[in-house]
Amino acid sequence: MSYTTTTESLISFDNTEIAFAHKDDRSLKRAYRLFKMISQPWLSSTGASLSQFALKAGLPVKGIIKNTLYAQFCGGESVEKSLPTINELAAANVLTVLDYGVEAKDSEADFDRTLAEMEHEIQFAKDNDHVLCISCKLTGLARFALLEKLHAGKPLTPQEEAEWERTQERVNEISAFAHKHDVSLYIDAEETWIQKPIDDIVTRMMEKYNQEKAIIFNTVQLYRHDRLSYLKDAFAEAEKGDYFYGIKLVRGAYMEKERERARRLGYEDPINPTKVATDRDFNEAITFCIDHIDRISVCVATHNEESNLLFARLIEERGIDKQHPHAFSCQLLGMSDHITFNLANAGYRVGKYIPYGPVKDVVPYLSRRAKENTSVGGQMSRELQLLKREMHRRNLI
Repeated sequence: MSYTTTTESLISFDNTEIAFAHKDDRSLKRAYRLFKMISQPWLSSTGASLSQFALKAGLPVKGIIKNTLYAQFCGGESVEKSLPTINELAAANVLTVLDYGVEAKDSEADFDRTLAEMEHEIQFAKDNDHVLCISCKLTGLARFALLEKLHAGKPLTPQEEAEWERTQERVNEISAFAHKHDVSLYIDAEETWIQKPIDDIVTRMMEKYNQEKAIIFNTVQLYRHDRLSYLKDAFAEAEKGDYFYGIKLVRGAYMEKERERARRLGYEDPINPTKVATDRDFNEAITFCIDHIDRISVCVATHNEESNLLFARLIEERGIDKQHPHAFSCQLLGMSDHITFNLANAGYRVGKYIPYGPVKDVVPYLSRRAKENTSVGGQMSRELQLLKREMHRRNLI
């Protein structure tokens, strides 16, 4: 199925001059070398593991990591140090989603530090028109095992009850802070076996803080076969409760882990049986959201060209302003520049996820991204093809 019929004349994702206009020759060459390396799954996986080992062992590899993976996919070691990247994107009319890239910890002190950092992000975003929102994982504020127990419906001990109460207070605090400063908060989807308490608490925050507009956003992973119906049901509840619905659409990040666990424990695989089914659900979700744009704010977070063309076509066909505050497309920093910058050039509201944090703390995040992206069929070869084409255009090779 193709969705390019009415947008081909407006947008070409093959236009590398627009896609890489923000890169000088040196950074273009660096990106090309890096994608050649991580296009090899075995090398990507081995390199990520070795990087983590070397950092833990105190070996002098921080500079190498900072000038390769980190330089391509991260903004800086703090929000302030990410400002040059934010400004570079803004010059091309590309917005920023800030994403604290430090992986979840397990202690109350770690959760409190993450909360403080998120509040710092919101303060920063409030004073910077180029930063649209911040993104977080609930496992940055709550212990994974606690969420797992809640999802399974198991009774909590008195200590766990108190722990869950503190978690809810943290989530409410950051939601209230986001609402006060008018900065949207995207809460990520996570593994299926901890997702229900995440959905429940995000819904409560929407009910409380999305009265005038969508400030709090949930996330649906549409490689799950139940998420399209969940999206429609959740929106019906929002209409019934008279609050605005905020949603980020993603395909999903844990497929191999999800399928392995379902096989091991003998329950139904939660993942769609085919990529075609996932693509169908994702595109239907985009259509549903655009068709209810007055009450839904949607972030279409994907590197899929067909889905982004559908997003653009629907906005065009329905006569919606390309800068409508409820419609937004987003890709990861350092990837799919051919989508981001060509959409921005055509006038659509688009942004980049900018992960940031200390190099040693962000390596697990980078490792996960490398593994995810090398598992997406054709993604790396497409990136390489476009980078190589632009290097030829500039007579660099």
